[in-house]
Amino acid sequence: MYILKHFPRLLFFILCFTLACTSCSKEDTPPTPEPEEELPTPEEEGPVVLQNEVNDFIWLGLNEIYLWQDKVPNLADNKFNNTDDYFSFLNTYNSPEDLFESLLYRRGEVDRFSFLVNDYIALENSFQGTTLSNGLDFGLVRIGNTNDVLGYVRYVANGSDASTKDIKRGELFLTVDGQQLTVSNYYDLLFGNNSSYTLGIATISNSQIELTNKNVTLTKTNFTENPIHINKVIELNGTKIGYLMYNSFIANFDSELNNSIAELKSQGITELVLDLRYNPGGRVSSALALCSMITGQFENDIIITEQWNPKYQAYFEQVDPDFLINRFPKALTDDSPITTLNLNKVYVLTTGGSASASELVINGLDPYIDVVQIGTNTAGKYTASITLYDAPDFSRDNANPNHTYAMQPLVYKSSNINGVSDYDNGLTPDHIITYQTNSGSSFEGENIENLGELGEDTDPFLAKALSLISGTTTKSYENLKAVKGIKVDHIAESNDFKPLGKGMYTTLKTK
Repeated sequence: MYILKHFPRLLFFILCFTLACTSCSKEDTPPTPEPEEELPTPEEEGPVVLQNEVNDFIWLGLNEIYLWQDKVPNLADNKFNNTDDYFSFLNTYNSPEDLFESLLYRRGEVDRFSFLVNDYIALENSFQGTTLSNGLDFGLVRIGNTNDVLGYVRYVANGSDASTKDIKRGELFLTVDGQQLTVSNYYDLLFGNNSSYTLGIATISNSQIELTNKNVTLTKTNFTENPIHINKVIELNGTKIGYLMYNSFIANFDSELNNSIAELKSQGITELVLDLRYNPGGRVSSALALCSMITGQFENDIIITEQWNPKYQAYFEQVDPDFLINRFPKALTDDSPITTLNLNKVYVLTTGGSASASELVINGLDPYIDVVQIGTNTAGKYTASITLYDAPDFSRDNANPNHTYAMQPLVYKSSNINGVSDYDNGLTPDHIITYQTNSGSSFEGENIENLGELGEDTDPFLAKALSLISGTTTKSYENLKAVKGIKVDHIAESNDFKPLGKGMYTTLKTK
């Protein structure tokens, strides 16, 4: 049979990790069949020729390290009798994308987050926080029972093109370049190749959505967003409360995050509200560092453990069990000491946009301190991915110059020290934020007619946290709850269309 030999290559995989991605071993050509079982090819037919070399890269990479490799029959180590069988299989797919999607385990149900890109430069830039963006973060909702779509601004990134324009959180838009947004055109209008577009601003009056005379033109640039959007101290009845809105786990900003925590500490905060509502995830090491920044009293204790596919799991357990363990670090990856708050409680604001590394922080801290979650269920991503390139060892070095395809397959799932994992429906808040419509219906989440100002008590999510900290239901929170909203169906958000999306990725652990 056409059998792959894995274990001799696993150690090489570990040694070939890079800072930007993890790597596993790949043979230059498909492994040769066992001589005694090779099926001869009739001379008149000739050998099968591989039509697309990217397909070879995709199959070998997923067969090697994909989390659910053992559950996908077409990824079985003994799937093929010989090279001709293998190439014939790959040639049945019209595109690399078709092959990739066909090899994922229960796509959309179990594996919702593995992805393939045809431009790994853009992917690498996204790991550094740089994307082609105008800096407008927004959500998209379907209007009633129609196919029309309404956009609402969640925040404007500091220093972006949008920050120089007349647009702010809470504003609504109905058209792009004069066209009504719909479920079938919003992607092309907002996330297509256009470098700029003009939004038609709308308003809601008596549950009716109408265009105003206001238009805002925005231009996309290669923009690096600082994930630390707001860092401030709120004083309430003599209590100093830190408020940190952190929108992505990006290693390049770990030092700035550490400095932000140091600023809060220097001002004597005794409570912390961590706003992860729009944080889709990012680098695991950054999430682990944040766990230590919030606490500090659990140095070297276990935050999460990893579970890889069976062949990798068995190898790690036999050769290096500690590789599977992620602990509270005392320093950043550049060896800078972590500033700690030594808190025993943290208030975390969440929505369905809170994913992967954001959920790791909540789930990882929960066994150790009181994590008070406020908002709505998180995305439900407890898995991490790595970047695979088309190279002999899947690393960035010596990547195939003929194309720029790369894969970001899921490779392990995480569990906290109590074994909590598999939260497919997300992490459920202790306090769910709801609003009512004029018809009396109740809905969970942000009321797009009443988003309030971030970092202020006009924001219903933060107002709820402040009420819990003060121990009383504030007048501000009661007034905010009384504001009616309209029924909406959330269909997408701007983070969904960034190269990494709602991703959590792993990197080399050095000892």
